[in-house]
Amino acid sequence: MKSKTVKVSVKWIPIFSISFFLIGMLLTNRFWGSLESNNQLITQQRREQELQIVSEDCNTKKKKAEDKDNDVMKEVYKTHEAIQGLDKSISMLQMELSASRSAQEKSRGDGPTPTANQEPVRKKAFMVIGINTAFSSRKRRDSVRETWMPRGDKLLRLEEEKGIVVRFMIGHSATSNSILDRALDSEEAQHKDFLRLEHVEGYHELSAKTKIFFATAVAKWDADFYVKVDDDVHVNLGTFAATLARHRSKPRVYIGCMKSGPVLAQKSVKYHEPEYWKFGEEGNKYFRHATGQIYAISKDLATYISINQHILHKHANEDVSLGSWFIGLEVEHIDERNMCCGTPPDCEWKAQAGNVCIASFDWSCSGICKSVEKIKFVHEQCGEGEEALWHALL
Repeated sequence: MKSKTVKVSVKWIPIFSISFFLIGMLLTNRFWGSLESNNQLITQQRREQELQIVSEDCNTKKKKAEDKDNDVMKEVYKTHEAIQGLDKSISMLQMELSASRSAQEKSRGDGPTPTANQEPVRKKAFMVIGINTAFSSRKRRDSVRETWMPRGDKLLRLEEEKGIVVRFMIGHSATSNSILDRALDSEEAQHKDFLRLEHVEGYHELSAKTKIFFATAVAKWDADFYVKVDDDVHVNLGTFAATLARHRSKPRVYIGCMKSGPVLAQKSVKYHEPEYWKFGEEGNKYFRHATGQIYAISKDLATYISINQHILHKHANEDVSLGSWFIGLEVEHIDERNMCCGTPPDCEWKAQAGNVCIASFDWSCSGICKSVEKIKFVHEQCGEGEEALWHALL
């Protein structure tokens, strides 16, 4: 059998060639499109996996960093607490060192110089009372000696048995070895109840005198309390000592009759405050502070004043100055109203009711009016009795 051969016309050959070429191109495009699509999908999946890995790694590092930060903050807090404790210890050591240096300087001026191996020893006391006085106040001092302040051997006994030191505090005149200084030397030789200060006396220098008193007292006595009182105020020492003893365990106390009177801007008034503008608008009041007739401060506060006396600012009024020195410190203000009783019949009624006053004076006079003549009457009517002092529980 013979096979038949199919003949294709020559004119169809170009047509078939073009058709096969187009079909090939179409199939090739579809194949490469599919490959590119698959490649894009694979690439996207890889990117997502990489992002997930990076994200997880970042989260892990972030968590570790946060944990590390927390650990660092805990260490910083512990370090801060340790530094605070160290600061307090250093502060106390500085105060003790300053007091020791002051005592050494004072002892060099008042007595024999200690040897290299011998340190000056401050006398231990319960409280040191400085009675603020002036050259012109001899009669006031005598009236105090005749009433509430022990004299002679009793004054020494009070110091030895009760640890209560009472001294008139006064500086010197502007003129060296003046008649005023010589008169005071004679009075001191007679009574031996003065604490002489390195201070030039003057009414407008009371703030400076107060600083110097505390610094001098701290250098001479290691006491629990330091007291300032005016020489025209009546004081019951036994009641006062028993009251202070109740606050003995507190580190920083400021005890007195607390007030916050107006800041007086007028120059013509008695208690004019030249720096009234520091207290705000006109008509403002002072911060709380103890009235200046009598107040007590604990050892730490007196030592603080002694250390910083050269940079503590002085206001016109001494009681305001003292209160300003404690602003910003951790100080407990104790408002003790028995330290500002009136004269009879006020203190007399309270004594009859069993509430003996610590101090008595007239507000109208900032002390006992005509104290030289009247303080004996106040003592008779409002005094606690001599035995109360010697039986006071400290």
